[in-house]
Amino acid sequence: MSLTHTFGLLTKPDQQWEAIRKDSESVARLYTGHVLLLALIPAVAGFFGTSQVGWQIGDGQVTRLSISSALSLSVLFYAAMLAGIFILGKFIDFFAATYGVADQTPRGITMAAYTATPMFLIGIIAIYPSIWVVMLAGLVAIAYAVYLLYEGLPILMKIPEDRGFMFATAVLTVGLVMFVALLAISVVIWSMGIGPVYVT
Repeated sequence: MSLTHTFGLLTKPDQQWEAIRKDSESVARLYTGHVLLLALIPAVAGFFGTSQVGWQIGDGQVTRLSISSALSLSVLFYAAMLAGIFILGKFIDFFAATYGVADQTPRGITMAAYTATPMFLIGIIAIYPSIWVVMLAGLVAIAYAVYLLYEGLPILMKIPEDRGFMFATAVLTVGLVMFVALLAISVVIWSMGIGPVYVT
């Protein structure tokens, strides 16, 4: 059912969030049927785009990553996405009692996984890594993910919209903090010699 939900979120998000709530997927099923598959899209596209296609700034020459460098960075990116969904989901479950969620069923990872769907799907654009195209597509995907968060959280958690709005804002804040932390960790990893290796 996970991939059905994936496409439903793009066409009828309200109905799909209701269907997701009724399904009550386990974390293992959610990861195997949704997260592990969709997270491969940006990882594989990024590997191909950076190692085979390359990118250029202005009229400069095309820059690519070496195969080994692109592979290691893609694997790290894939692992970071899987871990990020899990950690953000646990934060959502932690906040649930604060915002009056009566249902004790943990749904945080479900919320995080399906909210990230647009960013997974738009990751296909990385197969042709034009900086401006990737940035524009990324902004569109992030905007739709934020919309899914604010629209879906009250439905999935079955709480009033006003509390859902505050809850979603708290989740969004945590997500931004995690993103900044990921950037900091990337700098540390690069300093350890796992940074990009460029070829021309």
